[in-house]
Amino acid sequence: MDLRLPGLQGRIRRPRRWIAAAASVVVLTGAGTWTAVAADDAPPVHSTDRVMDMGDGVRIDTSYFTSSEAGRRPAVLLAHGFGGSKGDVRQQAEDLARGGYAVLTWSARGFGRSTGTVGLNDPKGEVADVSQLIDWLAKQPQVQLDKTGDPRVGMAGRSYGGAISLLGAGYDDRVDAIAPAITYWNLADSLFPNGVFKKLWAGIFVNSAGGCDKFETKICEMYERVAESGTPDDAARKLLEERSPSAVADRIKVPTLLVQGQTDSLFPLGQADAAAKAIRANGAPVEVDWISGGHDGGDQETSRVQARVTSWFDRYLKDDKGADTGPAFRITRTGGVDSSDGEAQLRGASADSYPGLESGEQSVPLTGDEQSFTNPPGASPPAVSALPGLGGGGLAQLSSLGVGISLDFPGQYARFDSAPVTDDLRITGSPTATVHVKSTGDDAVLFAKVYDVGADGTQQVLPSQLVSPLRVEDAKSGKDVTITLPAVDHDIEQGHRLRLVLSSTDLGYASPAAPATYTVSLKGDLKVPTAPGVTTAAAALPSWVWWLPLAGAAIALALLLTGRRRTTAAPPDPGLADVPLQIKDLSKRYARSADRYAVRDLSFRVEKGQVLGLLGPNGAGKTTTLRMLMGLIKPDDGEIRVFGHAIAPGAPVLSRVGAFVEGAGFLPHLSGRENLELYWRATGRPAEDAHLDEALEIAGLGDALARAVRTYSQGMRQRLAIAQAMLGLPDLLILDEPTNGLDPPQIREMREVLIRYAAAGRTVIVSSHLLAEVEQSCTHLVVMDRGRLVQAGPVGAIIGSGGTLLVGLAADIADPLVEKVAALSGVESAVRTDDGLLVRLVPGGASGREEHAAAATAIAAGTRPGVALASAGERGAEAPAAVADGSAAAARLLVELVRLEVPVASLGPHRRLEDAFLTLIGGSA
Repeated sequence: MDLRLPGLQGRIRRPRRWIAAAASVVVLTGAGTWTAVAADDAPPVHSTDRVMDMGDGVRIDTSYFTSSEAGRRPAVLLAHGFGGSKGDVRQQAEDLARGGYAVLTWSARGFGRSTGTVGLNDPKGEVADVSQLIDWLAKQPQVQLDKTGDPRVGMAGRSYGGAISLLGAGYDDRVDAIAPAITYWNLADSLFPNGVFKKLWAGIFVNSAGGCDKFETKICEMYERVAESGTPDDAARKLLEERSPSAVADRIKVPTLLVQGQTDSLFPLGQADAAAKAIRANGAPVEVDWISGGHDGGDQETSRVQARVTSWFDRYLKDDKGADTGPAFRITRTGGVDSSDGEAQLRGASADSYPGLESGEQSVPLTGDEQSFTNPPGASPPAVSALPGLGGGGLAQLSSLGVGISLDFPGQYARFDSAPVTDDLRITGSPTATVHVKSTGDDAVLFAKVYDVGADGTQQVLPSQLVSPLRVEDAKSGKDVTITLPAVDHDIEQGHRLRLVLSSTDLGYASPAAPATYTVSLKGDLKVPTAPGVTTAAAALPSWVWWLPLAGAAIALALLLTGRRRTTAAPPDPGLADVPLQIKDLSKRYARSADRYAVRDLSFRVEKGQVLGLLGPNGAGKTTTLRMLMGLIKPDDGEIRVFGHAIAPGAPVLSRVGAFVEGAGFLPHLSGRENLELYWRATGRPAEDAHLDEALEIAGLGDALARAVRTYSQGMRQRLAIAQAMLGLPDLLILDEPTNGLDPPQIREMREVLIRYAAAGRTVIVSSHLLAEVEQSCTHLVVMDRGRLVQAGPVGAIIGSGGTLLVGLAADIADPLVEKVAALSGVESAVRTDDGLLVRLVPGGASGREEHAAAATAIAAGTRPGVALASAGERGAEAPAAVADGSAAAARLLVELVRLEVPVASLGPHRRLEDAFLTLIGGSA
């Protein structure tokens, strides 16, 4: 998981004339090295790196990109995200340069190779740097000028880079257009929403920068003060507000494209809403785009967004009135899941004007009596809504697919339900509700959320995993409070209910440590915005929209007729009760293909205590096999049985399987043990079933378990991920590339972990490309190629079998000669390697596979390795002696090699897994 926030940039600037004077001290301290960047038929792009002195002892590392086309062109300042550097935006800079812009990127203070401390948009620091960069652009011969010292310039960036774009426009009127993305308008509102400290995101913020000492002293002191007390004070709010774009709201008067993320608990949609209203009030053109992703993960729609940013600059920097900048308002919506790859399908909806967050409000009556609940001592255990910073697969996006991952603890919340909705209801904006709150303490801290509850009442989904915190002061005597819920775009299906929940705790926020009792009652209906002006994009609907109802009816009829047979799962096989895995005639076709297979007729069996290596080149079908094994996809033919039980999605026997596939995400501020405990709690299984101590002992992390995960090396993170897969001590452990990214000592440690685990009578399946490591750690192998089984068996048998000989060469040979060897009678394949020529003899015949192996051993004993005979004649004379005790087939091979004038230096049996693997799959790896 990449913890570098895509941005938090804002630099607050000094007066324009002061900056112009200070620009004279900008000194080029690094020689510019020009590099051509290839780009198909587009003009080549050149870049040069420079370190600029900002005049206050800070040096800023920059890169400047231009194409070779003649003439002046507009400029773009492209900023990076928080914790990143200029290199993160290099590709976008090159694309913009090819599109006719002069592009300047830089590493902000305290990041990359730039010096200084992080000031979170200090007017005398980061924003002043922006003005000096604009001063430098004004002196470049490639940059178009509006007047002397005033270049035509736009700014763009994500998160930190988005904030500096807004601030640059507010503090320097030479900025002509901006395109900030997933960023904040008021940083105090983002980190202290409604007076509640967003502790997890703030901690990630500080630690992703490298620690508190990377910040200005006053920022570090503010963070430590608020983190310790758990309550933001007025001084903290004032500091962050002064360094936010909202501080210069009346001065941002340039065309602005606001891109904001729907899966974002750090900078939610309300931040872009406030920015849009303020900038539009200044008379500037504003368009708003709600993307699928955000700081909590999901699809960031990078290509589409960057294309829209380019069009925005074409319109307002190049004055291209024909440039299509898109609709005034656009939303990306999830339209289900692609069955071929499991990815969420995205579609767009738009409106001719930005509707805001309150458009088309409808009243939804709620029911529920007055309810009391507690804030537990220490505010623990906390409810779980979002998992801040856990990007990876975009957990928040799951809510749009009907998957709920939130957690509320009994006795710590009140809930109020609506009646089932009679028609589909699309919420687009911020719902509101008014409640009466009383507390046994002076203040009450509540966390409000609206759930989408399924028709059966058992499944509830929290849209975008968002929650609204609220501090109610002087609540002892009771107070009416209007709550603004998070802005979302979510479809409530007919028959579903809306549920308003008020919780006393939340994992991402600081709650009072003192115990208290809160009493809450309703004071009105839930108000739900529907944004009626937003419609689906004008593209024609796919044909399945029309035929799907008919097909659904036909399928329903078929299921009804066959339901009795289908409702009963395949009975377990008692004879396989002790067999961890048996795969029989397994096949899986590619999506929309009748005769192309990802896996075909695959059969093998794994016994207890084995460490099985699953090998094959890319495209061999390994990942598809593992996904079928874990019940994630359904095979077209054949069956998989784990301990005798047939595998299907949700099969109970999968509780005996642990898996680690494509890495694991951990919360960096929590210790290793806390991460594992949180993960196990989310499974809903009893804590005593986790066998946490046993899993940790096998992983061998020792005292590191008490440390924050952010301090872990890559090897320790991998071992923690293995420990997570081992929770519950599963009888079958499946690991995909467990040693990926590890150094040799860490790989050795991981090998010992796997061997120890299997030694206890359990079974491990490892998919890996590190053949030397597989040879040392695995007891058995399954080799696949093009979806089929090539060979299976003990490691030693596979390495020593197959009649494979290694022909040492005194000189390299050309491809045509290799092909002649492969075409010889009795030769199955010939593959050139770094060590020579691997020749696999045809099995069977008079000698058989075993005789070939024996012959190879005899040849190795009779041949003098390292001796290259000078001529074909000498080779021919010596060959019979060399193979006098070998098989006739091997002897004939050597004679044929001599006849073809292959420069044989040695001939011996093949003994390495790597070479056996290449021979088995015909060199296709």
